[in-house]
Amino acid sequence: MEEVDVEPTITPIPGIDSQRTHLGFVWGPGDILVYETQHKASGKQPIGQSCQDVHVVRKDEDIYSPILRKLFNESHHIFVGLQNIKDDLPSKNKKPQFVSISKNYRSIIRACMEELQQVAVSTRDAALAAQYANQVSILLAVELIWNLCEVLFIDATPAGSLLLHLLDWVRLHKAEVDEKARDVLRCESPTRHHFFWDVVISFVLQGRMEEARSMLTKQATLQPAAQAMFKRMDNLLAKMPIYNPSSTQTLPEFEMKWRQWHEECDACLQDNSFASSPQLETICKILLGDDDTLLEQKDLLSTWYHYLVTRLLYTHPTVKPIDLHYYAQMCMDRFLDSRSPPEPLDSILLAAFEFDLHQVIKDCSIALNNWWFVAHLTDLLDHCKLLQSHNLHFGSNLREFLLLEYASGLFTHHSLWQLAVDYFDHCQGFGRTYLELLMERVPLDTERKALKVLRICEKRQMTEQVRSICKIMAMRALRNNRLGSALSWSIRAKDAAFATLISERFLQDYCSNGQFSDLDLIDNLGPAMLLSDRLTFLGKYREFHRLYGEKHFTEAGKLLLSLMTAKIAPQSFWMNLLTDALPLLEQKEVIFSVDQTHELMYCLEELTMGKGQPNPDRPMQEEDLETTKIELLRLALARNLAQAIVKEGTVEA
Repeated sequence: MEEVDVEPTITPIPGIDSQRTHLGFVWGPGDILVYETQHKASGKQPIGQSCQDVHVVRKDEDIYSPILRKLFNESHHIFVGLQNIKDDLPSKNKKPQFVSISKNYRSIIRACMEELQQVAVSTRDAALAAQYANQVSILLAVELIWNLCEVLFIDATPAGSLLLHLLDWVRLHKAEVDEKARDVLRCESPTRHHFFWDVVISFVLQGRMEEARSMLTKQATLQPAAQAMFKRMDNLLAKMPIYNPSSTQTLPEFEMKWRQWHEECDACLQDNSFASSPQLETICKILLGDDDTLLEQKDLLSTWYHYLVTRLLYTHPTVKPIDLHYYAQMCMDRFLDSRSPPEPLDSILLAAFEFDLHQVIKDCSIALNNWWFVAHLTDLLDHCKLLQSHNLHFGSNLREFLLLEYASGLFTHHSLWQLAVDYFDHCQGFGRTYLELLMERVPLDTERKALKVLRICEKRQMTEQVRSICKIMAMRALRNNRLGSALSWSIRAKDAAFATLISERFLQDYCSNGQFSDLDLIDNLGPAMLLSDRLTFLGKYREFHRLYGEKHFTEAGKLLLSLMTAKIAPQSFWMNLLTDALPLLEQKEVIFSVDQTHELMYCLEELTMGKGQPNPDRPMQEEDLETTKIELLRLALARNLAQAIVKEGTVEA
């Protein structure tokens, strides 16, 4: 996110010799195509040699993992729920909600992690097992960082309660001692198990006094001569003060009580109460927070942050949040090998203890293999009003930038793209712009998917995208000769020109086959037929056939005449309309009045006058047929005119 002018790191691609091969790149929305090319700057390279390999470099492989897709789906629901929390609520009222949401995110991470562990154990494919193990380790780190951020930033625990939360944090992420304890207790003689004292000391290092006392009781029963010594240790463990935020005890009162207990532990060590048992003496030194003794337990502590929490527990149990960074830096320096640089996880945790949120987010963005973690954590922290002061120099704020990156990655997946829509909706700055651009790139593989995309665009009043999608689907349907579907899509697109084209195809098919296809659609056009004149004609012409079929001859005749006189019908189709009028002219009952008959005669004359000389390219048989039609029409019109005159004269008389 910063220092973009530095030299990029070189990532070698297996199988490509960078010294001899030139590379070409094609960027996609979620990956890069890397291909070898024989092009040389001098232009002397002979043409005709083709590239050997094309490499797909994906920036986010996790979205293709079936198990991790559950992480994306479940977290989407939590994200949407978080956006619906009302801003007008006081901050104190929202804090429990934010903590609950944070725990919900972590529970999803844990569920996916456990499922990945099970699959990694059951699979026989070594490469796949290694991939799952790698994903588990990443999720472990993610949950560890999130949990610490929850304690320090979201819950913002004060002095006294802070250490209790940090102890829970360590216990949750250092569960190896529980597995060892189960192994020890399952054997016939637990006290003789080679892990017995490791388990006891590990419990003490984590502040789990009840479990440590329970294990020591088993040892005490086997050594009657040393029962007094074990009893004294049991008293020290039992009497260790633990701060209770819900009690009436004040912090100064707790500190005084803790100092008294600490002095009692020191007295026991000074009078050599545990001299005959090196293990108990080690435990006593741990209770005193002896630094050398704690560092001797590196194998049991395993991490510098476990060492930090244990050291604070036995030296500064009421540590203030503002002082954490000093102890964290000191413990990391003492615990880790100074000759090797710290791992990315160590740097991230140290930044958290230093309350440098932006450094945490920056380091996570670099170290982790996708945007899921930083996007959701930053969004939650932003709702907690912890990121208000940090804006970027290239557009949106930090929260929106990360959400846009995460959602853009989701759009490369065939189904997860639907989740991304909600993320874009909640990016006020550039969310709509991103969504408009990416919706046009969603492959419309099926009509069902196209309808999904269309509903999303229509709901957000994305007019251009709606029109584009409908045009694409209409053209595809037309190429497949599905006229009904093509007409439906063109109507949704409000594309008059395309609707006119499809209406022409309907009329051509009618002329060829003598019947309409997709009658349900044409019969229910409604106001949509006004989109174009040709579509209006198609709908009205179908209505004429329906009226004729129902033997409403008078209404059918009026409609037929209006289609020609109002110039709605194309003149090229007038002969068909006049031919359709023949059965009405031959009815026993007079359908057309004198004026209407004159109108029909005028239309026939206008049609025949425009024809002029016979077309030499047209077959003689067709010319004769049309001449016969015209003669029949003139005869029928003359007969109908006479009958209409007689009828109207009789009525007037």
